Amino acid sequence: MVDQRWTGVRARVMALGAQRAGSEVFGALGHRWVLEEPLTEDELAKLEGQIGVRLPEEYRAFLMHVGAGGAGPAYGLFPVRRVQGRWRWEGDGADMADLSMLAEPFPEQGPDPKTLDALLAERPEEEDFDEIEEFDDAIEAWDERWDAVMFAPERTAGAIVICHLGCALREWLIISGSHRGTIWSDGRADDIDLVPLLDDGKPVTFARWYSDWLEKAERTVLQAPADA
Repeated sequence: MVDQRWTGVRARVMALGAQRAGSEVFGALGHRWVLEEPLTEDELAKLEGQIGVRLPEEYRAFLMHVGAGGAGPAYGLFPVRRVQGRWRWEGDGADMADLSMLAEPFPEQGPDPKTLDALLAERPEEEDFDEIEEFDDAIEAWDERWDAVMFAPERTAGAIVICHLGCALREWLIISGSHRGTIWSDGRADDIDLVPLLDDGKPVTFARWYSDWLEKAERTVLQAPADA
């Protein structure tokens, strides 16, 4: 039975890609309006069997009725593919997700504030060094310690990277735990911690995330100059 929320979505995406103004949509040059073929029920069962957890309902319905990835928010929805008999998501930063940890619940909170405060207090300042080379070495060592805390694999257990926005900024879909099915923004490359996407204070789910992008893309194409 087809999930009604996805009825006609694949055709709408294809229609946008067929129009010259489709290139006006941000990220279109990355995904080129290509959608992967949908997964079969058997393929989806094998994928979920490998990762050890059932995918969120909105996302799994998308995979079966729209496509396994491709055209979507930002530079596109990371496709899930079977490579040498194993399933994996592919894209810029997709390998940040530990597929062996997807059945574990996504953590409720970030790093211990005391740990972060202590690290921040130890951040080297250029004026404390006589030589710039010494400061460069010190800040490099501090950055490594900071990244080890902020990018620890357990911080994104139960989640997959589903798209990138450029400049190492990405978005995650939570697979397991109390935040299951919601989208989180990852600005850690700019020292901004993982945070949920919100709309009027409510967490944005996968269906809302994708539908909002599609509606905005359609408006962009409709309002584009005739010669675009």
